[in-house]
Amino acid sequence: MKIEHYISQLLYRHQCVTVPGFGAFLAEIQSAYLYAATHSFYPPKKVVSFNPNLKNNDGLLANHIAESEKTTYENAVHAIESEIAIWKSILEVNGHFTLKNIGEIALTAENNLLFTPADAVNYLPEAFGLTTFVSPKVLREELKEVVEELEEKAPIQFTPERRKAPAYLKYAAVFVLAFATSGSIGLKLYADQIDQETLLVEMAVQKEVQNSIQEATFFIQNPVPTISIPVEAELLSYHIVAGAFRNEGNATIVLQNLVKQGYSARRIEPNKHGLFPVLYGSYATYEEAKTAQFDIVKSNPEAWILVKEL
Repeated sequence: MKIEHYISQLLYRHQCVTVPGFGAFLAEIQSAYLYAATHSFYPPKKVVSFNPNLKNNDGLLANHIAESEKTTYENAVHAIESEIAIWKSILEVNGHFTLKNIGEIALTAENNLLFTPADAVNYLPEAFGLTTFVSPKVLREELKEVVEELEEKAPIQFTPERRKAPAYLKYAAVFVLAFATSGSIGLKLYADQIDQETLLVEMAVQKEVQNSIQEATFFIQNPVPTISIPVEAELLSYHIVAGAFRNEGNATIVLQNLVKQGYSARRIEPNKHGLFPVLYGSYATYEEAKTAQFDIVKSNPEAWILVKEL
């Protein structure tokens, strides 16, 4: 029985599908992103990884096979065990095998399992129908340079602003004019005209004062201080393993060499087999770890990705 078909079905609905006695396939949701070098937009997807340390039977795969094949749970468990035996035999002979729509599993020289996911299937249902596309480059910087060049060449002229005389000065001028021509007007008419013009001047002055008040700008002397909220650091769960050594001294020598080469290398606690693992580095997402592994395997083909929270 080809159980990879049922594993593939479960990856659409679950984050972890365990194959008893072999390992677990993990599906991490990756957001849509832009690859600036090629102007390519990639839709969100589930990135599949493999953890050989999760081997306990949680019943998910066996129950799904039993329901799909209309058989008993015990028969489904037996079918899984038979398929795992075939996988292990292929690894011993060929060193690798491929699970359709899931990825390739290879056996390293140190008997570690190295998983390479397949990109043909996107297990995120919400991204159904979305594909990668390339967008033309937006020439924002070029246009900005043209504008700056025009600004340097174009002469800048300033036109002095003509200030309008305040309205109350006009009324004051009328007042002076009335005084100069008052020789031919009666004393009472002249006094009434003075009172009227004086009232107009006072009203104009009050209006100017109100406008000045409305246009005033107020500043806060003691602004409220900015509150900073600490953000929890991102957990690094993907690690590239340089090797696991039975001799601690050898592990220390490899660690020192990697540090000299510029890697953020480190050692972690010995595993259950008593081996001392040495890491090239740790990464927050599978995509970052896979990109780093691509360069590392050129000099160390045995480097593999470990999925574990340290």
